[in-house]
Amino acid sequence: MQREYRCILSEREGDTVTIWLNQPDRLNVLTLSMMEELIQAITEAGRSDATGVVLAAKGRLFCAGHDFTEMASQDLASVRHLFNVCTRMMESIQAVPQPVVARVHALATGAGCQLVATADLAVAAEEASFCTPGGRGGLFCTTPLVAVGRSVGRKRALEMAMTGDPIDARTAESWGLVNKVVPMAELDDATSELLRRVTRGSPASMGIGKRAFYAQIGLEQSAAYDYAAEVMAAASLIDDAQEGIAAFIEKRPPSWTRANPEQVDPLG
Repeated sequence: MQREYRCILSEREGDTVTIWLNQPDRLNVLTLSMMEELIQAITEAGRSDATGVVLAAKGRLFCAGHDFTEMASQDLASVRHLFNVCTRMMESIQAVPQPVVARVHALATGAGCQLVATADLAVAAEEASFCTPGGRGGLFCTTPLVAVGRSVGRKRALEMAMTGDPIDARTAESWGLVNKVVPMAELDDATSELLRRVTRGSPASMGIGKRAFYAQIGLEQSAAYDYAAEVMAAASLIDDAQEGIAAFIEKRPPSWTRANPEQVDPLG
């Protein structure tokens, strides 16, 4: 099943939704229209019974970042709106209950690098590279650093931002920006295999766990434990948790529900 937008393409095959940045002639720059379409497609995937989402791109670049033609000679309100939409797009990736895996085949720069850092997981081809080039120019990559800094740590994030120099895929892997690097010919299989491994459990439990992770990760440790313990206690009572416990005790494969994971809220 395929849905073509103006700037992106959304495909459903089995339990996986793949969302493609689909303006290769423009190097997949994140125009306002593309970001709005990404929010729509990601949100629709989140509301479906799909178990996983892949973010991918057509053409010779993964994503060239923001479209500077939309920022040139604009007033503050217009540019603020652009960045607010970008923030909503990034937040939508972490708001959906399914694991979101970035499939990175080539350069991801600026907000494109932010997109990779924001995804729950990322697989990169050996040819891929990553940069936040604002340090070499006149507009520092402040918003990309929110996501990149949470992936690679302060010193490395500031090195990327201040120098503007690209890092190769192996460096990105060692710094924690991507999970795995493979030859280009193996990129699709490696992405599918990672998604298979992270979606073999209960979709409902996965959705609860993903939301809880992002909710607690910025909290002070004692507050994080208080929150996580309450979520885990409540989540232990849902049908899939009880099924998983019973299957373990009875030494049999579990049978998960197919309820939309977005509708499961153990604290609701």
